[in-house]
Amino acid sequence: MAVAAVSAGLRGDTRTAAVSPEAAAAAQNVRVTELAVQDLRKSFSGVAVLKGVGFRVAAGEAVALIGANGSGKSTLLRCCLRLLEPDAGRVELLGEDVGRLQRAALRRARARVGFVFQRHNLVPRLSALSNVLHGVQARRGGPRCWFQSLARREDREEALHCLDMVGLADQAAQRADTLSGGQSQRVAIARALMQRPRLVFADEPVASLDPAAGEEVMELFVRLMRDEGVTLLFTSHHLRHALDYGDRLIALASGVKVMDAPTAGQSLEALKSVYA
Repeated sequence: MAVAAVSAGLRGDTRTAAVSPEAAAAAQNVRVTELAVQDLRKSFSGVAVLKGVGFRVAAGEAVALIGANGSGKSTLLRCCLRLLEPDAGRVELLGEDVGRLQRAALRRARARVGFVFQRHNLVPRLSALSNVLHGVQARRGGPRCWFQSLARREDREEALHCLDMVGLADQAAQRADTLSGGQSQRVAIARALMQRPRLVFADEPVASLDPAAGEEVMELFVRLMRDEGVTLLFTSHHLRHALDYGDRLIALASGVKVMDAPTAGQSLEALKSVYA
């Protein structure tokens, strides 16, 4: 965004001084912060689950969030979207202070964020295409978006394109409850793409799949996010996935951030200490 603004300024004002090669290179390396979390805290029934967690995610990054069960990973994702209300702290999402947003503004902010769940969350009796069309609901709203027979032609075409991107265009008319686990998660990914998100949260996106399907879906998922230029924050117990598909690792232990480092140079053995 910063680079585009600089370029537009140069084109629109011939009086602007020439930009040095060093400044141009620095502009190319500017990365907008898509998510900034500061001192986030959350307790349930007096038990602290998040204890002052803070981090930043830059545009285009794929960040893996790891930690043992109960470390606070899923709670953290949900607090970032105010699906759970944090007790304290600040979340800035796509340039907006989430804690200050009222209902309509919060809906608009959430509409720019895709969420891929472990259990797919498809509507079983509806077709794969209708489930993908649900992704446009956040952008446009209205009951006509929910069924393929009532959707606008351009929305159906976009939903079919999203299914094609995940290799399921030939299953568009298939009921969701007849799909395999891997196919269901592909439909969930297509639905997230249908939102045209800037940022995607994924909570253990392949944990419910067998190893072969999980590997295939994870590779597809991350490749599509990168191809579309979408920022990604995903939780995983699969350390190999965290290393292979993340640019950066954030590790939680008992609600505290204990690691925030690039994946490059990290080893499986070192990461296992997070679970000790």
